[in-house]
Amino acid sequence: MPRQMTMVGFLQAQNCTNLAMSWRHPDSRTDFMSPDFYQEIGRTLERGKFHLGFFDDRLALPDRYGGDHAHAIEHGIRVVKLDPVAVLMAMGMATTHLGLGATASTTYYEPFHVARQFATVDHLTGGRAAWNVVTSLNEGEAWNMGRNEVAEHDSRYDRADEFLEVVTGHWKSWEADALVLNKQTGLFAHPEKVHRLDHKGEHFASRGPFTVPRTPQGHPVIIQAGQSGRGRRFAGRWAEVIFAGGGPLAVQQAGYKAVKDEIAAAGRDPEQVHLCTLVHTVCAATRAEAEDKMAYIETLPLEIDALSLLSEALNFDFATKGMDEPFSDAEMASIGGIQTMRDRVVQASGKKNPTTRDFITITGRGRPHGAVVGGPKEVADKLEELFVNRGCDGFVVGATHVPGAYADFVDHVVPELQRRGLYHKDYKGKTLRENLGLDIPK
Repeated sequence: MPRQMTMVGFLQAQNCTNLAMSWRHPDSRTDFMSPDFYQEIGRTLERGKFHLGFFDDRLALPDRYGGDHAHAIEHGIRVVKLDPVAVLMAMGMATTHLGLGATASTTYYEPFHVARQFATVDHLTGGRAAWNVVTSLNEGEAWNMGRNEVAEHDSRYDRADEFLEVVTGHWKSWEADALVLNKQTGLFAHPEKVHRLDHKGEHFASRGPFTVPRTPQGHPVIIQAGQSGRGRRFAGRWAEVIFAGGGPLAVQQAGYKAVKDEIAAAGRDPEQVHLCTLVHTVCAATRAEAEDKMAYIETLPLEIDALSLLSEALNFDFATKGMDEPFSDAEMASIGGIQTMRDRVVQASGKKNPTTRDFITITGRGRPHGAVVGGPKEVADKLEELFVNRGCDGFVVGATHVPGAYADFVDHVVPELQRRGLYHKDYKGKTLRENLGLDIPK
């Protein structure tokens, strides 16, 4: 089979999608606390043969800017955050093939709980579950979860490595043929085929036996998005779908090679890992119509959106800086959170001490930064360029408004990609692993 794109829908169980401004769009549904809101999205993605839809998550609302949450509440900046696993199940009941992913933190949760939760989802959806692994980086999350501060960057990944050892150890502790359910003999399961984990490590102790039998796809698919050096080493060991940032082709090619090299260095097959890059598309039947849509969308973001989201992502209060006031050396050193975002601003601006305006302009935080705008041909051309030249294995499609942006992509772009042979026309099987072409874990 020729190489074909992997397609992932980027979802958030809250009052907006990945963009804070999206709820203001007149075509965005605002009944985001109803199951039908998510079920319509699921049905739309499945109609477009998306492999997977996954929910991002944060364990706090933005309150770093100005040291208060009032601005976020007033402007609806990622305020409502429902539990993504519960929302996932609502979507699962309305779909039959779409992979279903949710985020759970290795910093604030316990491995046994996460293992049981996602194994249960995998059973109840017939083998369509995926876990998006995050290490959590916001100070607000730490405070909500009873911690005084965010743990140091690399130490969060050290903990995450052990977390995955425990989770995958429990997932593998039931052999595939352990469950019997023979009413005549009275044998429920073979006891010698259900094993205790007996894990005792630096961060966790977990005995077992696990309480959920082996799942339809062996175990849920693992998603990960870390792009720092330590994050890539973690991805090389564990990830099966990697969520990567965008950028020019040369940047994406370099990142693609670096990640694939990490996977090979970990003794794994790089072709068994799908690296999917984030893309926002604004598409329509014609380029002119798409440009009109984009012109309107660009009127929706507010400056406070960017300032709030930057403060949250970098654990720095941008209310303390003027728009054109350079950051001091000490302030740059104090920035935490997404370190690759800080480094990208320094590199792109050519300034050791960039300004707040530099951060807003270069990161595009709160805006559909670098959106691909056009009719079916223009959008497909751009995606084909990135895919064919090994900048990625597929795409994580973000929405400027919900559910219309997903529907536009499915109606206009998907048929063009299928016509070019770049994208499948139907699902290969029933489980997410089958549809991604991933091996079942032994």
